[in-house]
Amino acid sequence: MLKKTGLITYLQVTPLTVVLVLFFVIPVALVVVVSFFRYKMLVGLVPDFTFQNYADLLSNPTTWSLYVSTIKFTLIVLLVTFVLGFWISYFLVFHVRNLLTAIGLFLLCTVPFWTSTIIRMISWRPVLGREGLINSGLQGAGIVDQPFDWLLFSDFSVVVAYVHLFTLFMIVPIFNSMARIDKSLLEAAVDAGATRWGVVWNVVLPLSKTGIALGALFVVTLVMGDFFVVTVMSGGLSGSATSGIFNDLQFLNYPRAAASAVILLIVVLVIAASIFRLVDVRKELVR
Repeated sequence: MLKKTGLITYLQVTPLTVVLVLFFVIPVALVVVVSFFRYKMLVGLVPDFTFQNYADLLSNPTTWSLYVSTIKFTLIVLLVTFVLGFWISYFLVFHVRNLLTAIGLFLLCTVPFWTSTIIRMISWRPVLGREGLINSGLQGAGIVDQPFDWLLFSDFSVVVAYVHLFTLFMIVPIFNSMARIDKSLLEAAVDAGATRWGVVWNVVLPLSKTGIALGALFVVTLVMGDFFVVTVMSGGLSGSATSGIFNDLQFLNYPRAAASAVILLIVVLVIAASIFRLVDVRKELVR
């Protein structure tokens, strides 16, 4: 009977194992292998084991500059999306009494995802541009004499686009965590003399840490893995780690691009491990 149960268990996990091996393990392994190849002009890949790709990347100031830019965007977007995601979720869970209304407002947050990511990103151009909606409104109201040039094709526009695109990935897990909080705990905290901010800080925030950790992981991986938004919204004035990978691919320098991808993967894994070290997600999910 035990052998039969064990066989059934193996059969159940086999499809997922096959999918992970085919679409994750093998591709990542190939990238790692190619990262040790040499690139020769007019020849292409040369299957020769070397650490030169990593040495060139880590000794290049441009690489460090791109990673500083990537981490800068990641931290800013993470902070903004956390603030928005936490308070939007808090409002939907604890201040909207009607469940159907809360679900309706939550679904309203998903409306932007009904359109293409490219369309949602480019839609900011007529808003932030020199002759866009914001500048026209400020000049029409007499608040400014000259339009702001830093609204578009700048780090500001990149952050705005990222926040617009990725805030929902922070809202969903935090909303899910808050929805599981027993409302009687809040009432007990108030009865014990806690202020509204005290309830949020001592009750809601600790019990929402699983959703915050998952949301942070989503946002970090999405921002650090993107190159299109930062290229388009900055007008090419800013860059990211994936921008360097894209440039290497354009020149068919696959070993260098693979080495950059491995370094980026390691950085993301370190950040993910740090998040999971702070919050035991598996333990919290079965709580």
